[in-house]
Amino acid sequence: MDTVIEKQTEAPLSAEDSAELVARLAARARAAQKVLAGMSDADKAAALRAAAAALRDHAGEILSANAKDIAAGKERGLSGAMLDRLKLDEDRLEGIAAAVENVADLPDPVGQVIDRSERPNGLQFARVRVPVGVIGIIYESRPNVTADAATLCVRAGNAAILRGGSEAVHSNRAINKALAEGLAKGGVPGGAVQLIPTQDRAAVGAMLKAAGLIDMIVPRGGKSLVARVQDEARVPVLAHLDGINHTFIHASADQAMAEDIALNAKLRRTGICGAMETLLIDKAYPHATSVVKKLLDADCEIRGDAAVQKLDPRVKPASDEDWDTEYLEAIASVAIVDGMDAALDHIAAHSSGHTDAIVASDADAIETFLNGVDSAIVMANASSQFADGGEFGLGAEIGIATGRLHARGPVALEGLTTYKWQVRGTGQTRP
Repeated sequence: MDTVIEKQTEAPLSAEDSAELVARLAARARAAQKVLAGMSDADKAAALRAAAAALRDHAGEILSANAKDIAAGKERGLSGAMLDRLKLDEDRLEGIAAAVENVADLPDPVGQVIDRSERPNGLQFARVRVPVGVIGIIYESRPNVTADAATLCVRAGNAAILRGGSEAVHSNRAINKALAEGLAKGGVPGGAVQLIPTQDRAAVGAMLKAAGLIDMIVPRGGKSLVARVQDEARVPVLAHLDGINHTFIHASADQAMAEDIALNAKLRRTGICGAMETLLIDKAYPHATSVVKKLLDADCEIRGDAAVQKLDPRVKPASDEDWDTEYLEAIASVAIVDGMDAALDHIAAHSSGHTDAIVASDADAIETFLNGVDSAIVMANASSQFADGGEFGLGAEIGIATGRLHARGPVALEGLTTYKWQVRGTGQTRP
């Protein structure tokens, strides 16, 4: 069984060295994926439970490594939201381990029959889920992605090559080490989950150009990362774009519900991709001043249009750029809109296609919004902070796909599979 672990290095790599490194990791991953593909549902689940146990056993080491990343982040001047994305504590680490167990408990998607049909000539057709193969995941500051990505890939029969951001380098290495130990106890080859052993950006470039070696790239991070991946990739990409998410308070909205949802959507955790960035308030909604005041009183900076500025002197004027900004901070852009059509027009012009929500009591308004907004996730009377694979009952997620092909919304087990056609005959020949 392949248990080789690449030596960590901070030395700069040439393009040639990076290509050689990625080719070596990919070859190891391909061999491991063949083993994974032959493992039973029960064996994969048992291996993931062993991985969860290893995360708990090595909690002290992981939290100590995370403390190094937090200290370095403060020295680098990372924002409060970025530090929150980076931070681990006992509760968050337990949440990561529990998410691994949740994925172990989910049904194995591999081998599921999507549909069957029979032709008049007697040929029987079936579409059956199969693993994608070798998946490269490129992500930034959230160390939980190391565990989520590895877990989901293994459960769906894929090998994973992980490249985390420099902000979380010590945390990622500690988590990966614990996962590898647990998975190995369950019979999963070491090549099934590999962390790129360098933070050199040349390694990212080599992953993006590894056509034929890596089957799919999943970027999870800010706009600049996703833009680079989409620009340079020669490997199919499952894109996760930024979360310019809207909440629209309709004229019929219950006041208490609207205020609770607006505050939670913006301020529960400002640094996650499901956080609300823009609040739209129907011109006919009678409690606009109250919801704006509650956000301001909760230390949320508001950048508003002219109508919103009249509601409270603390509101700052919004620029054209604000409507297209993912703040990931306690900042929200707020606009008064003239009814449903204006809200839909604003969202169509400025949403990133991630998550948009309506608060309303009017059933027709809710259906109009749910059908009229073309985003990966559309919600009614719920906080956009629920835009998370775990909250969808998917165990965990590898990202929120905002494109239109292959997968959309929280990408979990099903999104990490493809399918093949199986055709069964009884001797038919084509005339």
